Amino acid sequence: MMQVVTQVSVWIIPALLFLIPLYAFWRKVPIYETFVEGAEDGFKTAVKIIPFLIGMLVAIQVFVDSGALEMVVNVLTPVFDRFGWNTEILYIIPLAIMRPLSGSGALGVSTQLINDFGPDSFVGRLASTMQGSSDTTFFVLTVYFGAVRIKQYRYAVKVGLIADLAGLAASIWIVTRVFG
Repeated sequence: MMQVVTQVSVWIIPALLFLIPLYAFWRKVPIYETFVEGAEDGFKTAVKIIPFLIGMLVAIQVFVDSGALEMVVNVLTPVFDRFGWNTEILYIIPLAIMRPLSGSGALGVSTQLINDFGPDSFVGRLASTMQGSSDTTFFVLTVYFGAVRIKQYRYAVKVGLIADLAGLAASIWIVTRVFG
């Protein structure tokens, strides 16, 4: 079974890169023009969100550098100790805040955590697992819902944030069980 999975994983991306343009050609879609149009829209979106991304990164860095994160950790440590929880989980707070907002911002926070604590530390593993188990809810809603002109998406926000919390809880549980 592992050999099959390995072979599929090796060939799936090249197959998609071949089959999607082939299907578009068969459907008489102007492939190159469509690609360029999508790339242009993606670039415009990136330019629009850069100020917000920089603002969030600065705010989170100020939160960490000001000592506020350490204060939160110090206040919550007795609670975590009472329940027998790992207090290092608290260092993930900036990532938990940033992840629903921006993938590249969350990657920056994860990189900082891995630089500070190390890639094989509990925090490094938790940051990596969380990166893979949650999504950029607000970015997805803005870009994809905006692309199809959906204006009211309040239930999608609630469900997305609940999914992000579930991803956070699952990440903590898995990393604690596997590496704890």
